[in-house]
Amino acid sequence: MRLRSQLAASLALAASTTALGDIKINDALSVGGYAVGSYRTMDPAPGPATDRMDLDAAKTLFTTSFKPVTGVVSLYYQPGAPSDVTILDAFATVDVGGGSTVTVGKFLSYLGYEAFDIPNMSQISYANGDFLGPIPGYHSGVKWDYADKDVGFGLALLDSVYSGPNYLKGDGELKRNAGFEGYFTYKGTPDLTLWAGFAYDTEGNVLHKNDAILTLDFWLSYALSKEGTLALEYAHKDGGAGDEGYNWLVFYGHKFSAKTSAAFRVSGEKMKHGAGFTKYTVSPTWSVNDAFAVRAELSAYDYTKHTADRALFFGLQTLLKF
Repeated sequence: MRLRSQLAASLALAASTTALGDIKINDALSVGGYAVGSYRTMDPAPGPATDRMDLDAAKTLFTTSFKPVTGVVSLYYQPGAPSDVTILDAFATVDVGGGSTVTVGKFLSYLGYEAFDIPNMSQISYANGDFLGPIPGYHSGVKWDYADKDVGFGLALLDSVYSGPNYLKGDGELKRNAGFEGYFTYKGTPDLTLWAGFAYDTEGNVLHKNDAILTLDFWLSYALSKEGTLALEYAHKDGGAGDEGYNWLVFYGHKFSAKTSAAFRVSGEKMKHGAGFTKYTVSPTWSVNDAFAVRAELSAYDYTKHTADRALFFGLQTLLKF
């Protein structure tokens, strides 16, 4: 009964705010963002079950355009983060012509098939990262990107990749520790995207200082039809003793109608000298309109070398975009 009443209250609150829409201040300034809340429960065996009902994240993004320069600043809230509100994106991008851009400031890592911003995801939980954490978050630096209709690539010089106090920002220094990222993508074959990237941190993270970290990430996405998309990803991280391993995912997304879709995923993670798991996920989404959606997820974990042998995750999430 308690679960049922909590879910009803969460859905009613989110539905009451769907009147929000795109906010255009003027021709040069626009505002957008999202607010996402969920109920989640995790039931490991052996071990006690836990649950949580909270706001997952809220983000407000401001975009200014004075060609050839575009500026982006976002404010981000996440329960449990070191700061109540974080300046997440804070960068300026200059279009230098010929398909190239130069970006300076604080921006998101190139790496990872699954999106950082929750409304752009197809499920509630990430495929991997519980033990290894190979996909970085935000960091500060400068990057150069190029793209045409068939290929794209980029290279970034960063204050760090993994060394920051949390995944929302780097360590703020270059002389003590530098980071590098790069990627190449190919889209010359219809319906197929191939992507390969790397991240290199010269001094490692807070747990393994003085150990350089190299991460390689590869993924592909193929549109099987107008309704179905298949994706594969493999990432390997080597950060010295206690921080080496790999993870992978196989993803299929299907759109049943204009309002309903579902994600089906199998993923896994394995530390070289530690725990690992295989994860099976089903996650349907119902889009009420362009601004509001409801998503559910059921995932089963099969662990190795962990305190639990298996676990069952269930989540119900509401997503508001504006």
